[in-house]
Amino acid sequence: MHALITGASRGLGRSIAREFWNHGASLALVARNGAALDELAAELRGRGAGTVEVIPADLSDPQAPAAIVDQLRRKWDHLDVLVNNAALAGPIGPLWDNDWREWLETVQVNLLAPVALCRACVPWMCRGGAIVNLSGGGATSARANFSAYGTAKAALVRFTETLALEIAELGIRVNAISPGILNTEMVDAVLRAGPQKAGADYAQVLEVKRQGGESPEKAAALAFYLASPASDGITGRLISAVWDPWTALGAHAAELRDSDIYTLRRIVPEDRGKQWT
Repeated sequence: MHALITGASRGLGRSIAREFWNHGASLALVARNGAALDELAAELRGRGAGTVEVIPADLSDPQAPAAIVDQLRRKWDHLDVLVNNAALAGPIGPLWDNDWREWLETVQVNLLAPVALCRACVPWMCRGGAIVNLSGGGATSARANFSAYGTAKAALVRFTETLALEIAELGIRVNAISPGILNTEMVDAVLRAGPQKAGADYAQVLEVKRQGGESPEKAAALAFYLASPASDGITGRLISAVWDPWTALGAHAAELRDSDIYTLRRIVPEDRGKQWT
């Protein structure tokens, strides 16, 4: 298995890289921090026989996705898995107080870069390949003071559902993961912003910092599951690493195919037992 993982230098991305490496994958690791990538690559090479490619890149640059794939295609003859993990929390606070350049950068990194990477990678991927997009808080419900982050992540989920339909005939699956609240740099960004800007999220995030948050290993294990043949038939879904029974989803692949389970949808009065006709 050849896997390209973005945001691999820290947090969840690092856990995903380790999970794939432990299952024998060859890795291409992408992040802005080249030194941190080199450190991780050295760790992995020290306990395995696979290959690790390090590609420092800043996904806030619209040219970066194409450059990443061009560089990797000179080293690999195919790609099996793309994991779009890189993300920014973005500006925190009311929209009108946000720095507009930061707002746009957040959409670029969290949405447009994953879309561009999918666009560049799909023609190069093998039948049976998989794309895993990391979603997050704000994708399925409104989250005040995180408009750039929530907008980008909600759009990424709908993009995942749409792309799944387009690439089904190619034999490539694409799913999104909700990893839960992890004790990562994004938590630190909320705490730095303070309660006045972060609003209701601040108290929850402070508790995550105290308690440790969800395990990144759960989300990493789900990412590998969705990249592996064990998840054949599962595509176009948003799956929670924490709350959903994903280890058993293979048995329900046929039911999922013709349902709206684990997808975004509009709630109508009838869904809540109301008749407004």
